[in-house]
Amino acid sequence: MPRVKRSTKRNDRRKKILKRASGYFLTKSKLYQAAQEAVERGLKFAYTGRKQKKRQFRSLWIVRIGAASRQHGMSYSTFINGLKRAGNGLDRKILADIAANDAAGFAALVAQAKAAPKTVPANAA
Repeated sequence: MPRVKRSTKRNDRRKKILKRASGYFLTKSKLYQAAQEAVERGLKFAYTGRKQKKRQFRSLWIVRIGAASRQHGMSYSTFINGLKRAGNGLDRKILADIAANDAAGFAALVAQAKAAPKTVPANAA
């Protein structure tokens, strides 16, 4: 069986890890084993960070909508409930953008939420 020395493949793999670890502190950017552990750990945090980013943005949108609705004399929950009763299907991202950039449009949405019937329509989900 022929002997395999793994020269180029091994070097390429190590270079790839060390390139990803550039900028890390001390041996984590210089030595392969420490760099490999640091890069794997960083990739794990990056994965969870992408999930947390979605939660944080939704939370930010809720804060913005709540602040704008309180300026019109409504709480966040009554505003969202009123919009659902009115059959308005705008999501929180769009509502937060309207609250930040279009005061007149948001006032119209608040009026729509206040004027909504007390029962939920059958087609609203």
